Amino acid sequence: MELRGVLHGLAHQYHGKDQPVDYYLQVGEDRLPLNEWLGRELTIAFLGEKNCIACGRKTNKTFNNGYCYPCFTKLPENDLCIVKPHECHYDQGTCRDASFGEAHCMIPHYVYLAVSSDVKVGLTRKNNELKRWVDQGAIRAIPIAEVPTRRMAGELEVHLSQFLPDKTNWRKMLKGDVKEVDLLALREEVYAHFPEEFKPFQYREDEWVDITYPILESLDKINSLTLDKQESVGGKLIGVKAQYLIFENGVFQAKKHAGYQVQVTVSA
Repeated sequence: MELRGVLHGLAHQYHGKDQPVDYYLQVGEDRLPLNEWLGRELTIAFLGEKNCIACGRKTNKTFNNGYCYPCFTKLPENDLCIVKPHECHYDQGTCRDASFGEAHCMIPHYVYLAVSSDVKVGLTRKNNELKRWVDQGAIRAIPIAEVPTRRMAGELEVHLSQFLPDKTNWRKMLKGDVKEVDLLALREEVYAHFPEEFKPFQYREDEWVDITYPILESLDKINSLTLDKQESVGGKLIGVKAQYLIFENGVFQAKKHAGYQVQVTVSA
């Protein structure tokens, strides 16, 4: 099979802890089932052109996973407060798009604990948590607080990052070298560090989420593959996790290459 189009980040669907996540490679308007391709030869070749995933214009360089520079500097989803939620400036009237802020930031958010490489603290919009956890390659996660706005979630996350990491070690995450963690016990320890104003927002339900990924075998050494240095990447597909395709010879981060015009070839 052969297909051409603009590459996007991986799409996925969670079916519960007893089934691996279903992954899809998004090329143009097509969603291709990656789980069905495990064990087969897959090649992704760069065709020499990049297009903004927002406006479609041709660009020599992409920013923030697929945007041209004008869209990077103007669209609300690319504002600095997206990566630094505690600096949300909606209340100052300077949001790039007030309707975006109302729909994405002035709504309930979870602050959570997730196990990906080690335990980390993070935040996400309520009802977006499964997508967020899978994108990060988490194998287990649980909310610890539900707050009314993104800014509040960011403020709590920054405070808790004094005691817990807020970043994922992607190499360790892909190796699957993760220790067993009792998230309920850890959550109680973390609650001891909650500022008084956040204690009313503690999330007390005792159910966590376990996530399984479609992986045939693990790599001992993680080699990063990129279309910025090679005309094509690929090989035998042995797994998918977070936003990575795992080949026998290395890993390819699909979301980082969003906007690249590619040709995808899969062996019969």
